[in-house]
Amino acid sequence: MINGHGNDKHRYPGIVSDFSSNVPSGINHAALEEHLKQCLPLVYDYPAPDAQKLALSLSQRLNITPQEICVTNGATEAIYLTAQAFAGSHSCILAPTFSEYNDACLLHRHHITTVYTPQSITPETQLFWLCNPNNPTGKVWDKEELQQFITQHSDTLFVIDQSYESLTPLPVFTAQEAVSFPNVILIHSMTKEYAVPGLRIGYITAHAALLKQIAVQRMPWSVNTLAIEAGCFLLQQYPYSPFCIDDLIDEQQYVSHQLQALGCIEVWPSNTNFILAQLRFGTATALKEYLATQHHLLIRDCSNFQGLDNRFFRIAIQSPSENETLLDAIEEFIVQ
Repeated sequence: MINGHGNDKHRYPGIVSDFSSNVPSGINHAALEEHLKQCLPLVYDYPAPDAQKLALSLSQRLNITPQEICVTNGATEAIYLTAQAFAGSHSCILAPTFSEYNDACLLHRHHITTVYTPQSITPETQLFWLCNPNNPTGKVWDKEELQQFITQHSDTLFVIDQSYESLTPLPVFTAQEAVSFPNVILIHSMTKEYAVPGLRIGYITAHAALLKQIAVQRMPWSVNTLAIEAGCFLLQQYPYSPFCIDDLIDEQQYVSHQLQALGCIEVWPSNTNFILAQLRFGTATALKEYLATQHHLLIRDCSNFQGLDNRFFRIAIQSPSENETLLDAIEEFIVQ
């Protein structure tokens, strides 16, 4: 981990509401907890080295073959495996975005070009990395436009991180669509979809021949037994998204409007459950410290995203009461 992440809750004892991680609250995981208690004796044996049990469950849900799925230790392992599989390539990264694409490419000796518009792609670009929905902006690409873009650049491999696919009402690629392309790698996160970040469950879907190049890089047993069992259980328990997307988006739009109404915060339009905002004066670092120490609320300081400065911060929508508490605390910071 070169640049780090925003979830640094361990630095602030007593945090009561965490807006820094793009994981909504509200799922009752009592059944999952009980299931994992019953699975505890399984930790005395090795799991399957390739998490085949979860791959089979995912293949049934997604209606693709297990050979088109690679289960990973969170979406982050998927990112690093992809960079490793194509080490030394010329990678183009659409910014501002999640830092791990850049970190993984640096680690595996990619030649990196950072761009702020997809039109900047060149014939030399071998891999094009994009997050959709994008972190931290919440933007979702128009699906038809993205499909045309991929078709027009058939010699470029598109690595699309869809970790937040279940947290937007807008259409994104399905796994079936992804595997039909010879030049698309789709990254998914059960961590985000089911709000279980501590379990680290992700997976890649791609055409079988393409995926084979990535899967051979995978370390055996990278996904532990409890994560595999949890993944299978969650797929069975939730045939559809466990979140009400419309409620999340309604609340996000309400919070965006309230922040904008403060008069000194610019809010970027978002198509998902998190918001990127920019202070017109002051710094996000000062706001974060104030909220954490005075109100025990944690937001994401976005000053370490490439292309953003120390005025940017991100918040993930939580319950209406938590959101109101945050809005009041931000207003207090501004008027002090």
